Amino acid sequence: MTPMLISRPAVHVVPELSGERCDSCNAAAKAVVTFGNAGDLAFCGHHAKKFADRITATADKVVVEEGFDWRS
Repeated sequence: MTPMLISRPAVHVVPELSGERCDSCNAAAKAVVTFGNAGDLAFCGHHAKKFADRITATADKVVVEEGFDWRS
C-alpha cells in the first residue's frame, strides 16, 4: 500500500485581499488563515511570516495574495 501524502494546510492564491486587516496590528492583510471550527485570522506579511511554523502546523486553509511568500 502506498502511503498518502496530505498537504496541510491547503493554500489558495487570490489576486488580492481587499479590505482585510491584520488581526494583530491592523495593517493590510496578506493572508487569511482558517483554523477549522475555531474561525479565521488575518495576518499582514510580517505576522504571517513570524507565525508561519504555527500556521503550517495548525491551520486547515490559508488564502494568500498573489506574489506573497509567507513561508520564506
